Amino acid sequence: MDKHSKVLEMVNTMSRNGWRITEQRKRLAQIFVDHDGYLSPKDVYDQLSQYYPNVSFDTVYRNLRMLSEMGVLEHFYFIDGGLKFRESCNAHHHHHLICVNCEKTLAFDDCPMDLGVKLPGSFKILRHRFEVYGLCEECQ
Repeated sequence: MDKHSKVLEMVNTMSRNGWRITEQRKRLAQIFVDHDGYLSPKDVYDQLSQYYPNVSFDTVYRNLRMLSEMGVLEHFYFIDGGLKFRESCNAHHHHHLICVNCEKTLAFDDCPMDLGVKLPGSFKILRHRFEVYGLCEECQ
């Protein structure tokens, strides 16, 4: 999918979730489509404030969390780098291997939930994520 289509898909998801579509939100989507990797809330704030000097860090952070909740962005916790976000890659169900050194992410299709994990009580799973943190081949 090309970059323009990805931005439109993100904006359409925002609209379906009841968000008013503003130029600022379109720019927010564009920031993630243009960046191939992870961005901290401060990274996003620094880029967005170049176009919108009056935007607050709290507004950026709140939007990132809500975009993550609606599935537009994925968030990951890095030991040294804290919370970071990236564009969701939800073309199919998969999980991630994440390098703690260079932050490279590799997708893998095997799912631990397919192993018949026994859950207590009558817990109903709505969604899940599985992340493995380590060192990629180049960083070892």
